[in-house]
Amino acid sequence: MYGSLDISTSGMVAQRVRLASIAANIANKDAILDENGEANPYRRRHVMFEPGDPSAASADGRALGVHVSEIVSDEDAIRWQWDPDHPFAEKSGPRQGYLAVPDIDPVVEQVNAMEASRAYEANVVAAEATKTMLAQALRLLA
Repeated sequence: MYGSLDISTSGMVAQRVRLASIAANIANKDAILDENGEANPYRRRHVMFEPGDPSAASADGRALGVHVSEIVSDEDAIRWQWDPDHPFAEKSGPRQGYLAVPDIDPVVEQVNAMEASRAYEANVVAAEATKTMLAQALRLLA
């Protein structure tokens, strides 16, 4: 029965990381400079899940649940916007006058955030149901 709580908890942790990544995507949808002030637009981040929970206490628990395996940047998530007067626009070549901007759609990110929050809520409900069943089982034993 304790494994059920581990599964729900691992799902909540994974969805929390996913929501943080989505929030970062929305916050940086207009960021065209990196931390060094160079023209390097923000790349959209995706959270990748894998089965199992390496942080679980028992061997059986490590086989259950889910965990974040990695957060990957989508290197192709760049859109070229015509803005020849911008100081960071391409100065020469085939993209002369174009500015590289992040290709992040706030609507898609909002839908992903709603999906992640619903999954988080489902894990909370499952954990609460498990706790209720455990409490009732203890009452039967007493």
